[in-house]
Amino acid sequence: MQVRVARIGKPHGIRGEVTAQVLTDSPEDRFTPGAVFDVDPAAQSPLAVRSLTVRSARWNKDILVLGFEEVADRNRAEELRGATLSLDTDEVQDEDDEGWYEHELVGLEVRVDGERVGTVSALQVMPAQDLLVIETRQGEVLVPFVEEIVPEVDPEGGFVVVVPPAGLFELNAEPSSGAGETEDDGGKGA
Repeated sequence: MQVRVARIGKPHGIRGEVTAQVLTDSPEDRFTPGAVFDVDPAAQSPLAVRSLTVRSARWNKDILVLGFEEVADRNRAEELRGATLSLDTDEVQDEDDEGWYEHELVGLEVRVDGERVGTVSALQVMPAQDLLVIETRQGEVLVPFVEEIVPEVDPEGGFVVVVPPAGLFELNAEPSSGAGETEDDGGKGA
């Protein structure tokens, strides 16, 4: 199984470096010189490489800047824009028993008070905290992936338990149309 660790952004400078959106909890461990990543090119990209080897990795303020052995100039770096870097999970050594990869969460049933309310469709890795993307009948709901709100994750059982703050699942609910107050107001004051 492939685990995405970064999405490549725009070129940085003229020596083939690129900015990267980090999708891993341990970028200092992952992006070291000599590390090799599988490449999934962006849909419109003419990129022909299947893997990239890290030449350099550094931080420019809060942005990770990567250089690759296979990319020598800005034009070649531009071809990388939008591509994702990933690792095979067999190569990933998981030292954090409390962390979850997106592929472990997607498809799990979401339960609130024992009732099914939706399904996990994605994990958004954010700077402050990660978000579970939950598909419900009313639409997509973003749930902070913190222990207070998601106290139980059971991949073997096929579910996660969510204790949402009041109104969290109603945020995306569409107002009802047709029957109800809208229809009753139709004959008044026109």
